Amino acid sequence: MPWDPMRDLLTMQERLESLFGRATPGWLPPVDLSELADRYVLAVELPGLARDDVHLDLHDNVLTLRGQRPAASCCPDRFQQLERGHGHFSRSFRLSAPIRAEAIQADLVDGVLTITIPKAESSSRRIDIG
Repeated sequence: MPWDPMRDLLTMQERLESLFGRATPGWLPPVDLSELADRYVLAVELPGLARDDVHLDLHDNVLTLRGQRPAASCCPDRFQQLERGHGHFSRSFRLSAPIRAEAIQADLVDGVLTITIPKAESSSRRIDIG
């Protein structure tokens, strides 16, 4: 996937707003999005979540991942360190190439959700000049 400075800035803004309390309550699971010649692959860290805790939607080449991680049932009065997020989360990814929506696959294994998004076949071809 080519470098997109705007996408990177928006991701940094989401993280900063969640750290400083200006974002909606929740957390942002870490994500790796890679682009290959024939597909996109999205890997999302969701330890402790079940398949039913996560929802995927696709609309106009925007893939949206939503879910919720409940807070721990036992909450101490004071944490020494708190890094694992909980609550609602939502992440959206605009895919630049046309995709085959019916062929998207998602699998949650060992706390990592892997989403494979096949690209649509290109209708372009090289035309030889005779």
